[in-house]
Amino acid sequence: MSDTPTIELPSIHKAHADGPTRAVVLVLHGGKSESQEPTEDAQLSVVRLRPFATRVHRLVKAHGVAVWRVRYRVRGWNGHQASPTHDVRGVLDQVRAEHGAVPVVLLGHSLGGRTAIAVCDDPSVRHVVALAPWLPAGEPFAQAADRDVVIAHAPHDRWTSPRETRQWADRAQDVAAQVTYITVPRSGHFMLRRHRVWGSIASAFTLRALAAESVTDAGLITSVSGPGPNLVAEAAGGRHSLQV
Repeated sequence: MSDTPTIELPSIHKAHADGPTRAVVLVLHGGKSESQEPTEDAQLSVVRLRPFATRVHRLVKAHGVAVWRVRYRVRGWNGHQASPTHDVRGVLDQVRAEHGAVPVVLLGHSLGGRTAIAVCDDPSVRHVVALAPWLPAGEPFAQAADRDVVIAHAPHDRWTSPRETRQWADRAQDVAAQVTYITVPRSGHFMLRRHRVWGSIASAFTLRALAAESVTDAGLITSVSGPGPNLVAEAAGGRHSLQV
């Protein structure tokens, strides 16, 4: 995967589409609840999402899909500041400036999952894939109206609460176009155990989102190894609570 870094705040590493860009996937890394420390490329929360971005880009670049990895200016959410949301909204504006009103899929982990859900009311965003997201009690859900949200969480995650995540998903069902909740047993917050399963979930549901926007062929999902295609088929069949 060949990235072209843009020296801006926030930093964006762009893996370009082959030919004209028809859609963009934004990959959003994790962070801390409180920190004004600058985010750096070598931090594990940033490094952790690189293989996901690489895998997705390999699958979709030929279909005119670019994959942008966003590096926030600071590491923390920082209470009411919701620091990374401002960065990501700025990046969404940049997508439109460069490529027009192409559809955007948000793929985030932990704090990145919270960020993705917080900004999914942006008009370019119709789909969110959130891995082990941090969704504390009382997190708003109205912004997910008419959006397709996929959430995967390990039941014994000790860093972010699967119980609170499930509560958010249950509330969001009332407004979202669809909420798919995937339980990933025998794993944890950092997705080290069963990492191939996490990768398959991220890739398959990103591909499903792109197919829904008529950017890729739905059959491309079958190129994903692991449980991804089966999960997508079950979700499409109306099952919104799944386990791998």
